[in-house]
Amino acid sequence: MTMPNFIVIGAGKSGTTALHQYLRQHPDVFMSRQKELRFFPFEEQPADFRGPGDMADMETAIKKIHDYRACFAPGANYPARGEASPIYLYYSGTAQRIRHHIPDTKLIAILRHPVDRAYSHFLMKKRDLSETLSFKDALAAEKQRIADGWSHTWHYRSRGFYAEQLQPYFDLFKREQLKIYLYEDYLADPVAFMQDIFHFLNVDHTFVPDMSMRHNESKLPRSRSLQEFLAERRLAKDLFKPLVPNGWSKRVGDHLRRKNLSKPRLSEKIRRDLIDIYRPDIIRLQDMLQRDLTHWLR
Repeated sequence: MTMPNFIVIGAGKSGTTALHQYLRQHPDVFMSRQKELRFFPFEEQPADFRGPGDMADMETAIKKIHDYRACFAPGANYPARGEASPIYLYYSGTAQRIRHHIPDTKLIAILRHPVDRAYSHFLMKKRDLSETLSFKDALAAEKQRIADGWSHTWHYRSRGFYAEQLQPYFDLFKREQLKIYLYEDYLADPVAFMQDIFHFLNVDHTFVPDMSMRHNESKLPRSRSLQEFLAERRLAKDLFKPLVPNGWSKRVGDHLRRKNLSKPRLSEKIRRDLIDIYRPDIIRLQDMLQRDLTHWLR
């Protein structure tokens, strides 16, 4: 019965999509074909979310242990086998279920400044044409949305209390099983960042993955109508096919999608207000990680 021996537990919008892609390039690392298996929070208890599009989003979540094991059967002979599900950091009870099934697994988390994470999360929902409110109004609505059963995909502010969310993992797993990074570590030196992870996983740490591609960027379309058209892959493909060499139509469409995206600036007042909300948790996180996070408080 093959199970993963490492899991990327979060945080959302902190580079986990890119990390999944870079890890799978390593010849000794097997990553589940589907990113975000989302098994442990919903094991044997299917989600009952009520937000727009929530249940459609959860259709790909793995709910049975035998289906979860099957995701790793092709990687049985790999030294390192893993998956990346950012919601594992967020949902209570997840650490306990991971420890029950795979107590010796290694756990990786990447933590992004909680305000930047929340705003990036919001922009992703805007980009995907799901969120209709402004960031300010969405933050004001968050408590009621949670009370009404809207899923984690709408919890912009709540998913940034990292110290609180990490505590169960610190309580249940040996410290050497946990590797906690800051998003800044990845930005400062991506190659060194990946090689440190490879070293943690006991695979060849000299391997350098191709990190040229940007993954899952949270930006808004300059032209919403163009973005909606380009999202219709068949229409875009039919348009570009006569104009470009065979196999290039998707690349042209992807290039135009990226060029059509921009990132609006977050208001300084909202940033200050959120930092004040996160301040106690950030100070606690400093002590947990033994890392200076005073730059997060400015």
